[in-house]
Amino acid sequence: MTAEINILIHWKGLENDPEVHDHLQTRCLHVASEFPETDHYELSIEPSGRDVKCHGHVNGKQTQLAAHADGLPTPRQVADSVIDKLERELRREHDKRIFSQRRKAQRYPSKRQA
Repeated sequence: MTAEINILIHWKGLENDPEVHDHLQTRCLHVASEFPETDHYELSIEPSGRDVKCHGHVNGKQTQLAAHADGLPTPRQVADSVIDKLERELRREHDKRIFSQRRKAQRYPSKRQA
């Protein structure tokens, strides 16, 4: 894992809830442990009418992803939804990198066959 993971959680127009903040930080650290190429997580949580919306960004080595969600009643629900989306996108990108190399290797077999 990278030496330092930056996790920024911005509360725009909402009161900072320490319990939700700690939960989101733990979730980001869990995702970062699974994808060591990532080193920067940023979540922005703000009100949207009666509901709450959230924007999330993940940056790292050869990685720049963004996701958003809205229409959920609590900051924890909407931020969890964004983190789930980012995790799915990271998994998709990670698998694409690994399996494309394997497919390429299978397409062109080694000339050293006996």
